[in-house]
Amino acid sequence: MMLFPSILTLGVMLSFFMISEKVMPDQTKPFTYLALGDSYTIGEGVEEKDRYPVQLVSALNEIEENSWSSPQIIAKTGWTVDELEVGINQSLTDEQGYDLVTLLIGVNNQYRGRSMADFEKDFEAMLRRAIDFARGQKDHVVVLSIPDWGVTPFAVTRNTDKAKVALEIDAYNSAKKAICDKYQITFIDITEDYRVIGAKTEMVVEDQLHPSALVYSRWTEKLLTEVQKIKF
Repeated sequence: MMLFPSILTLGVMLSFFMISEKVMPDQTKPFTYLALGDSYTIGEGVEEKDRYPVQLVSALNEIEENSWSSPQIIAKTGWTVDELEVGINQSLTDEQGYDLVTLLIGVNNQYRGRSMADFEKDFEAMLRRAIDFARGQKDHVVVLSIPDWGVTPFAVTRNTDKAKVALEIDAYNSAKKAICDKYQITFIDITEDYRVIGAKTEMVVEDQLHPSALVYSRWTEKLLTEVQKIKF
């Protein structure tokens, strides 16, 4: 009868405990979220707490306390897709990737009259990069459509051709959705709802162009619905 475990058994037990010590901290580590975009993502004109990435994390943490860390946002007012690419390259990102990645970009390509061909090429490259950030897990990437800024008071005071803007925004969004479908990426339409509410006084900030916290809360609701479907 053996009163003491063999050297082999002790080795296996020691290895188990060493592995457990390495694994356990990762299991309790908060989920991470990377939000990529432009003024809509950085929340031009609203407080930090009212940005939709911040609202989304707050909502997720209400469901399960402290399950998500603060979002990392790489976005700047005025950025086109290629400028977002430069911004990412100049930012520190987590080498281990992220549990969730959202992407809302393209309005400035349309606003500046950039070619659709260039946009499609740049957006597809950016989407592939978003997938890489999500560790290759396509269901952990969510893309939002481009809001129609042509309905805002800012556009009205500039006598903007709203019909022209709407047609161009629709074309950009159709291209985005087609590319998302190609890669099996979730695409959320926020454009149609924005066309209904975007002209209301309470739905814009002081510049009369960018959305207020009320608009971002509606986007957060749509995002939350999709994120809750993801298995983390």
